[in-house]
Amino acid sequence: MFELINKVKEINPLVLHYTNEVTINDCANITLALGASPLMSYSDEEVEEIVSVASSVVINIGTMNSSRLDLFVKAGKAANKFNKPVVLDPVGVFATKTRTNFTNKLLNEIKFDVVKGNIAEIKFIGGLDVRGQGVDSFDDGEDISEVVKRVAIKLGCVVVATGKVDFISDGNRVIKIYNGTPKLKSVTGTGCMTGSLIGSYLGAYDSLIKSDEKVSKIEAVAMGVLTMGVSGELSDRNNIAIGSFKEELINNIYEMNSDKLKEYGRVE
Repeated sequence: MFELINKVKEINPLVLHYTNEVTINDCANITLALGASPLMSYSDEEVEEIVSVASSVVINIGTMNSSRLDLFVKAGKAANKFNKPVVLDPVGVFATKTRTNFTNKLLNEIKFDVVKGNIAEIKFIGGLDVRGQGVDSFDDGEDISEVVKRVAIKLGCVVVATGKVDFISDGNRVIKIYNGTPKLKSVTGTGCMTGSLIGSYLGAYDSLIKSDEKVSKIEAVAMGVLTMGVSGELSDRNNIAIGSFKEELINNIYEMNSDKLKEYGRVE
Protein backbone atom coordinates (compact mmCIF):
# COMPACT_ATOMS: atom_id res chain seq x y z
CA MET A 1 0.00 0.00 0.00
CA PHE A 2 2.70 2.52 0.97
CA GLU A 3 4.57 2.01 -2.30
CA LEU A 4 1.68 3.56 -4.21
CA ILE A 5 3.17 7.00 -3.56
CA ASN A 6 6.06 6.02 -5.84
CA LYS A 7 3.57 5.16 -8.59
CA VAL A 8 1.98 8.60 -8.29
CA LYS A 9 5.36 10.25 -8.83
CA GLU A 10 6.17 7.85 -11.68
CA ILE A 11 2.83 8.01 -13.52
CA ASN A 12 2.12 11.71 -12.83
CA PRO A 13 -1.67 11.27 -13.07
CA LEU A 14 -3.74 14.17 -14.39
CA VAL A 15 -6.29 15.13 -11.72
CA LEU A 16 -9.16 17.19 -13.11
CA HIS A 17 -10.83 19.42 -10.52
CA TYR A 18 -14.31 20.91 -10.56
CA THR A 19 -13.83 22.58 -7.22
CA ASN A 20 -14.56 25.64 -5.14
CA GLU A 21 -12.98 29.05 -5.57
CA VAL A 22 -11.82 29.32 -1.95
CA THR A 23 -9.31 26.47 -2.12
CA ILE A 24 -8.62 25.95 -5.81
CA ASN A 25 -5.02 27.20 -5.59
CA ASP A 26 -4.31 25.03 -2.54
CA CYS A 27 -5.69 21.97 -4.34
CA ALA A 28 -3.47 22.67 -7.34
CA ASN A 29 -0.36 23.07 -5.19
CA ILE A 30 -0.99 19.98 -3.06
CA THR A 31 -1.54 17.86 -6.19
CA LEU A 32 1.77 19.06 -7.60
CA ALA A 33 3.54 18.53 -4.26
CA LEU A 34 2.51 14.86 -4.23
CA GLY A 35 3.75 14.32 -7.78
CA ALA A 36 0.53 14.43 -9.79
CA SER A 37 -0.67 17.09 -12.24
CA PRO A 38 -3.63 19.35 -11.40
CA LEU A 39 -6.06 20.60 -14.01
CA MET A 40 -8.89 22.99 -13.17
CA SER A 41 -11.88 23.72 -15.38
CA TYR A 42 -15.15 25.65 -15.26
CA SER A 43 -15.88 25.27 -18.98
CA ASP A 44 -19.03 23.60 -20.29
CA GLU A 45 -17.56 23.53 -23.77
CA GLU A 46 -14.57 21.31 -23.00
CA VAL A 47 -16.12 18.83 -20.53
CA GLU A 48 -16.12 15.70 -22.71
CA GLU A 49 -12.71 16.37 -24.21
CA ILE A 50 -10.98 17.22 -20.96
CA VAL A 51 -12.53 14.41 -18.92
CA SER A 52 -11.52 11.90 -21.59
CA VAL A 53 -7.82 12.68 -21.07
CA ALA A 54 -7.91 12.97 -17.26
CA SER A 55 -6.70 10.24 -14.90
CA SER A 56 -9.36 11.09 -12.30
CA VAL A 57 -12.03 13.70 -11.59
CA VAL A 58 -12.69 15.51 -8.30
CA ILE A 59 -16.02 17.32 -7.76
CA ASN A 60 -16.23 19.65 -4.74
CA ILE A 61 -19.38 21.70 -4.00
CA GLY A 62 -17.75 23.96 -1.39
CA THR A 63 -18.82 27.28 -2.90
CA MET A 64 -22.25 26.79 -4.42
CA ASN A 65 -22.34 28.70 -7.71
CA SER A 66 -25.66 28.54 -9.56
CA SER A 67 -24.00 28.88 -12.96
CA ARG A 68 -21.85 25.79 -12.36
CA LEU A 69 -24.23 23.23 -10.89
CA ASP A 70 -25.17 21.75 -14.27
CA LEU A 71 -21.47 21.69 -15.18
CA PHE A 72 -20.67 19.52 -12.15
CA VAL A 73 -23.38 17.04 -13.15
CA LYS A 74 -22.15 17.03 -16.73
CA ALA A 75 -18.55 16.42 -15.59
CA GLY A 76 -19.58 13.51 -13.38
CA LYS A 77 -21.58 11.90 -16.18
CA ALA A 78 -18.63 12.32 -18.54
CA ALA A 79 -16.36 10.64 -15.99
CA ASN A 80 -18.75 7.67 -15.93
CA LYS A 81 -18.91 7.62 -19.74
CA PHE A 82 -15.11 7.46 -20.06
CA ASN A 83 -14.66 5.14 -17.03
CA LYS A 84 -12.65 7.70 -15.08
CA PRO A 85 -12.54 7.40 -11.28
CA VAL A 86 -14.56 10.26 -9.78
CA VAL A 87 -14.52 11.68 -6.24
CA LEU A 88 -17.30 13.71 -4.60
CA ASP A 89 -16.68 16.09 -1.72
CA PRO A 90 -20.20 17.17 -0.57
CA VAL A 91 -18.97 20.15 1.44
CA GLY A 92 -21.57 21.45 3.89
CA VAL A 93 -24.24 19.03 2.66
CA PHE A 94 -26.15 19.53 5.92
CA ALA A 95 -25.87 23.35 5.92
CA THR A 96 -28.77 24.18 3.56
CA LYS A 97 -31.58 22.38 1.74
CA THR A 98 -30.02 23.56 -1.53
CA ARG A 99 -26.77 21.72 -0.78
CA THR A 100 -28.66 18.65 0.39
CA ASN A 101 -30.81 18.54 -2.75
CA PHE A 102 -27.85 19.11 -5.06
CA THR A 103 -25.81 16.37 -3.37
CA ASN A 104 -28.75 13.99 -3.74
CA LYS A 105 -28.97 14.89 -7.43
CA LEU A 106 -25.27 14.13 -7.90
CA LEU A 107 -25.52 10.83 -6.03
CA ASN A 108 -28.61 9.79 -8.00
CA GLU A 109 -27.25 10.64 -11.44
CA ILE A 110 -23.54 9.82 -11.13
CA LYS A 111 -21.70 6.66 -10.04
CA PHE A 112 -18.96 7.87 -7.71
CA ASP A 113 -15.88 5.85 -6.79
CA VAL A 114 -15.37 7.83 -3.59
CA VAL A 115 -17.50 10.10 -1.42
CA LYS A 116 -15.31 12.04 1.03
CA GLY A 117 -16.51 14.31 3.79
CA ASN A 118 -16.04 15.16 7.41
CA ILE A 119 -17.79 12.97 9.97
CA ALA A 120 -20.88 15.21 10.16
CA GLU A 121 -21.29 15.24 6.37
CA ILE A 122 -21.02 11.46 6.10
CA LYS A 123 -23.39 10.87 9.02
CA PHE A 124 -25.89 13.27 7.41
CA ILE A 125 -25.74 11.41 4.10
CA GLY A 126 -26.33 8.24 6.11
CA GLY A 127 -29.53 9.72 7.52
CA LEU A 128 -28.23 10.40 11.04
CA ASP A 129 -28.48 13.52 13.19
CA VAL A 130 -25.33 15.64 13.03
CA ARG A 131 -23.65 18.40 14.97
CA GLY A 132 -22.15 20.94 12.64
CA GLN A 133 -22.17 24.56 11.53
CA GLY A 134 -21.68 25.82 7.98
CA VAL A 135 -19.12 23.47 6.46
CA ASP A 136 -17.51 22.51 9.79
CA SER A 137 -18.05 19.36 11.81
CA PHE A 138 -18.14 19.00 15.60
CA ASP A 139 -16.28 15.73 16.15
CA ASP A 140 -16.21 14.09 19.57
CA GLY A 141 -13.99 11.21 18.47
CA GLU A 142 -16.69 8.52 18.44
CA ASP A 143 -16.14 5.29 16.51
CA ILE A 144 -18.32 5.47 13.42
CA SER A 145 -17.04 2.30 11.72
CA GLU A 146 -20.52 0.85 11.28
CA VAL A 147 -21.93 4.15 10.03
CA VAL A 148 -19.24 4.50 7.36
CA LYS A 149 -19.67 0.87 6.33
CA ARG A 150 -23.44 1.34 6.04
CA VAL A 151 -23.09 4.53 3.97
CA ALA A 152 -20.57 2.80 1.69
CA ILE A 153 -23.06 -0.01 1.07
CA LYS A 154 -25.86 2.49 0.50
CA LEU A 155 -23.83 4.50 -2.04
CA GLY A 156 -21.97 1.56 -3.57
CA CYS A 157 -18.57 3.22 -3.30
CA VAL A 158 -15.67 3.89 -0.96
CA VAL A 159 -16.64 6.36 1.76
CA VAL A 160 -14.19 8.54 3.70
CA ALA A 161 -15.12 10.30 6.95
CA THR A 162 -12.38 12.58 8.26
CA GLY A 163 -12.06 13.68 11.88
CA LYS A 164 -9.97 13.04 14.99
CA VAL A 165 -9.84 9.51 13.61
CA ASP A 166 -10.34 9.04 9.86
CA PHE A 167 -12.58 6.18 8.71
CA ILE A 168 -12.51 4.66 5.22
CA SER A 169 -14.83 1.85 4.12
CA ASP A 170 -15.86 0.04 0.96
CA GLY A 171 -18.78 -1.63 2.70
CA ASN A 172 -16.72 -4.66 3.67
CA ARG A 173 -13.50 -3.41 5.19
CA VAL A 174 -12.99 -0.43 7.47
CA ILE A 175 -9.60 1.29 7.65
CA LYS A 176 -8.96 3.67 10.56
CA ILE A 177 -6.19 6.27 10.44
CA TYR A 178 -5.08 7.87 13.69
CA ASN A 179 -2.65 10.43 12.26
CA GLY A 180 -3.26 14.16 12.17
CA THR A 181 -3.21 17.32 14.25
CA PRO A 182 -5.93 19.77 15.39
CA LYS A 183 -4.21 22.42 13.26
CA LEU A 184 -5.56 20.73 10.12
CA LYS A 185 -9.00 22.08 11.10
CA SER A 186 -7.55 25.58 11.54
CA VAL A 187 -6.43 25.91 7.93
CA THR A 188 -9.02 26.45 5.22
CA GLY A 189 -8.93 23.79 2.55
CA THR A 190 -7.23 20.79 4.15
CA GLY A 191 -10.35 18.72 3.50
CA CYS A 192 -10.44 19.87 -0.12
CA MET A 193 -6.72 19.14 -0.44
CA THR A 194 -7.31 15.63 0.92
CA GLY A 195 -9.78 15.16 -1.94
CA SER A 196 -7.02 16.16 -4.36
CA LEU A 197 -4.63 13.65 -2.78
CA ILE A 198 -7.26 10.92 -3.06
CA GLY A 199 -7.80 11.85 -6.70
CA SER A 200 -4.04 11.63 -7.29
CA TYR A 201 -3.76 8.15 -5.78
CA LEU A 202 -6.89 7.00 -7.61
CA GLY A 203 -5.41 8.17 -10.90
CA ALA A 204 -2.32 6.08 -10.24
CA TYR A 205 -4.45 3.15 -9.02
CA ASP A 206 -6.50 3.22 -12.23
CA SER A 207 -3.33 3.00 -14.32
CA LEU A 208 -2.08 0.07 -12.22
CA ILE A 209 -5.33 -1.85 -12.73
CA LYS A 210 -4.88 -1.49 -16.47
CA SER A 211 -1.39 -2.99 -16.16
CA ASP A 212 -2.73 -5.94 -14.08
CA GLU A 213 -0.95 -5.03 -10.85
CA LYS A 214 -2.88 -5.97 -7.71
CA VAL A 215 -3.83 -2.87 -5.77
CA SER A 216 -6.92 -2.39 -3.60
CA LYS A 217 -9.06 0.68 -4.31
CA ILE A 218 -9.80 1.22 -0.60
CA GLU A 219 -6.05 1.23 0.11
CA ALA A 220 -5.44 3.74 -2.67
CA VAL A 221 -8.10 6.00 -1.15
CA ALA A 222 -6.68 5.51 2.36
CA MET A 223 -3.27 6.60 1.08
CA GLY A 224 -4.65 10.05 0.28
CA VAL A 225 -6.01 10.41 3.80
CA LEU A 226 -2.86 8.97 5.39
CA THR A 227 -0.58 11.31 3.43
CA MET A 228 -2.47 14.34 4.74
CA GLY A 229 -2.53 13.02 8.32
CA VAL A 230 1.17 12.14 8.49
CA SER A 231 2.18 15.38 6.77
CA GLY A 232 0.06 17.36 9.22
CA GLU A 233 1.69 15.65 12.19
CA LEU A 234 5.20 16.20 10.89
CA SER A 235 4.42 19.86 10.18
CA ASP A 236 3.21 20.46 13.74
CA ARG A 237 6.02 18.75 15.64
CA ASN A 238 7.26 22.09 17.02
CA ASN A 239 3.79 23.62 17.50
CA ILE A 240 4.48 26.28 14.89
CA ALA A 241 2.20 29.24 14.06
CA ILE A 242 -0.74 28.51 11.79
CA GLY A 243 0.61 30.40 8.76
CA SER A 244 3.92 28.55 8.94
CA PHE A 245 2.03 25.30 9.47
CA LYS A 246 0.31 25.61 6.10
CA GLU A 247 3.62 26.23 4.38
CA GLU A 248 5.19 23.25 6.15
CA LEU A 249 2.23 21.06 5.21
CA ILE A 250 2.92 21.50 1.51
CA ASN A 251 6.66 21.01 2.12
CA ASN A 252 6.05 17.74 3.97
CA ILE A 253 3.76 16.40 1.27
CA TYR A 254 6.42 17.26 -1.31
CA GLU A 255 9.01 15.38 0.76
CA MET A 256 6.72 12.46 1.66
CA ASN A 257 7.82 8.94 0.70
CA SER A 258 6.88 5.34 1.43
CA ASP A 259 9.43 5.02 4.25
CA LYS A 260 7.96 7.97 6.16
CA LEU A 261 4.42 6.67 5.66
CA LYS A 262 5.47 3.28 7.06
CA GLU A 263 7.33 4.82 9.98
CA TYR A 264 4.79 7.39 11.10
CA GLY A 265 1.50 5.97 9.80
CA ARG A 266 -0.89 4.70 12.46
CA VAL A 267 -3.32 2.57 10.49
CA GLU A 268 -5.76 -0.02 11.76
